[in-house]
Amino acid sequence: MNHDSSCIGFISTRFAGTDGVSLETAKWAAILEEMGHRCCYFAGECDRPADRCYVVPEAHFNHPRIQAISADLFDDYVRQPETSQAVTALKADLKEHLDRFLDHFSPDLLIVENAFAIPMNVPLGLALMEVIAETQIPTIGHHHDFAWERQRFAVSAAQDYLQAAFPPTLPSIRHVVINSAGERQLALRHGVSSVLIPNVMDFETPPPAPDGYADDLRAVLGIDPDAYLILQPTRIVPRKRIEQAIELVRRLDLPAVLLISHAGGDEGAEYEAYLRDYAAFMDAPVIFAGERIDHRRGRTADGEKIYSLADVYQQADLVTYPSAIEGFGNAFLEALYYRRPIVTHMYSVFKTDILTKGFEVIHFADYLDEATVQAVRNLLQDAETAAAMVAHNFELGKRHYSYRTLRRRLVALLDDALVLDFT
Repeated sequence: MNHDSSCIGFISTRFAGTDGVSLETAKWAAILEEMGHRCCYFAGECDRPADRCYVVPEAHFNHPRIQAISADLFDDYVRQPETSQAVTALKADLKEHLDRFLDHFSPDLLIVENAFAIPMNVPLGLALMEVIAETQIPTIGHHHDFAWERQRFAVSAAQDYLQAAFPPTLPSIRHVVINSAGERQLALRHGVSSVLIPNVMDFETPPPAPDGYADDLRAVLGIDPDAYLILQPTRIVPRKRIEQAIELVRRLDLPAVLLISHAGGDEGAEYEAYLRDYAAFMDAPVIFAGERIDHRRGRTADGEKIYSLADVYQQADLVTYPSAIEGFGNAFLEALYYRRPIVTHMYSVFKTDILTKGFEVIHFADYLDEATVQAVRNLLQDAETAAAMVAHNFELGKRHYSYRTLRRRLVALLDDALVLDFT
């Protein structure tokens, strides 16, 4: 095996859209390909080049058979026999597809993106575990968030599955986490060590200047040209606490609009309905723009413009990030990269892993007090202070969360993983 030019197989439930796992996978793949490696993908949905993808619909967490299994596994402490049978059958089907994926692409190394961490697709995690145990293929488990971090998995009839495969503790698997809490908890709960590699952005290559494509964004979305554009760049899921961003916009007493850039997440439509009702109750201007914003430019089925996340960041005056829980904080890094001021909740990882680096942001604890609202109001009206703040943050981001940092750590990680030999 030539370690300077290996084939690396990424595996997850999906590689598509603007979710954090898909975006971070693209960054790892870009660096690995710069290093001379070839990347291929196994998932239930994949927007990478078709000749590099092996797509199995049942690998997606949204597949009806997977949703039926999850509904029974995570509603109480007892599962139905039919659910166990369905898990066994789907595991066998997915194992066959994984074997074909290995035969077709012949990867030297697997990188499992979150499919061993959060049990969105239990049969896939079990199938992967068995394939790795049987083939002893070198594997990196890249864990973004764990089941124990999510309230929705607190009640479970799947403890045997979770203990076995979320994550598995096989000798051919190297574990990577994205924050220090994950590192500690993985050791405590499963007795395995891990490598901490935080999320990154390409700070060495600053974003290009606006090219005019998004000059009509405000007009298209109905935003007054004199209004402050407040960007909430996350999926619509309850742990993002978007209602606090809505409250902030209402309390600013300035002409301002909250733009939510992503569509709903994987936790149902109820939270979005609540946010729409809450915005109406608060009389706060909120635009749900998930259908018009993606990770790259394009056109809708009706021929209307789709704007990229970069387009929206460059139009924004402020980024809100009131999340209760984050694995790391992709949107936080994006705001640093696009030089936008940030108001953020002091979520645990931000407090322990990020704030200590010296970033200058407006942050709050459990609720928005008047001092926080006034600080945001002042910053929006003081362009000079905002410019100095974002310049400082960009340099710190470049120092701590750049591609250069990731490249160095991936070299060491691959050197370790690819020398394993259990024969």
